[in-house]
Amino acid sequence: MSADAHSPTMRNRFWTPGPLIALAVLAIASLWAVAPSLLTGANPVRTRLMENFQPIAGLPGGSLAHPLGTDGLGRDLFARIVYGARPSLLVGSISVVLAGLLGVGVGLLAGYFGRLWDLILMGIADIQLGFPFLLMAITLAAIIGPGLHTAVIALVLTGWVPYARLARAELLTMREQQFVQAAQAAGGSPIRIMLRHILPNLLPTLIVVATFSFAQMIIMESALSFLGLGVQPPRPSWGSMLSDARNYLTTAWWIGVFPGIAIVATVLSVNVIGERLREVLDPRFRSA
Repeated sequence: MSADAHSPTMRNRFWTPGPLIALAVLAIASLWAVAPSLLTGANPVRTRLMENFQPIAGLPGGSLAHPLGTDGLGRDLFARIVYGARPSLLVGSISVVLAGLLGVGVGLLAGYFGRLWDLILMGIADIQLGFPFLLMAITLAAIIGPGLHTAVIALVLTGWVPYARLARAELLTMREQQFVQAAQAAGGSPIRIMLRHILPNLLPTLIVVATFSFAQMIIMESALSFLGLGVQPPRPSWGSMLSDARNYLTTAWWIGVFPGIAIVATVLSVNVIGERLREVLDPRFRSA
């Protein structure tokens, strides 16, 4: 990475109010996912039918015992939002890591060895792009059953292609550069050259792509849970909470509004950080 990325100008560009707010939102969501019991003592799956559809605190009928109100089964909405952060962030993180490892590996192999490897691996990538995400998720759910594992597999199988194309394109430009040719002349093995000389130069771009992909994975996990293919009840998930709220949007709006705010705020924060990382790490922005 260029030393310019660590210059005061680049650091000042990152530590502006927008990214700081985004980092704070992500820190809160991460704390929810890691230690939800520290933030709420309510049980997110315990039902109290006598307290169902209780509005948010401050409205008539609301109570500080349930600051964001309750759902149709009397479950505390704040507790469900806090505990619902875990599957979204967990599935998003695992999917990004696995899709990145698979995609980068495929892209490096295709770009470095070329010819038959390139034809086969990139052909598989092109075929993969022809499968709609939801169709694949529904097929996997029918085969192995709905759940977190289904969401992860579906997201990995649909998310590796951008990494593969990026790694291949970047490697094709690096393969003819002097530092790669010098490593080849010194007798370095293909694996060593890819891991020691090529991959480090790909990392800044890969970090930016992974950040935007993480936001996309959160949305996709929420969509799968909304359709009943992801997290299964009674375990809370932001997507499943939105699905439960469909019939009550006009009578108990808080059931759907607050999970939706959680999704939008988290995804928007990830995108803000990704955009700022792109400005900091991309040489075209550093030279601007």
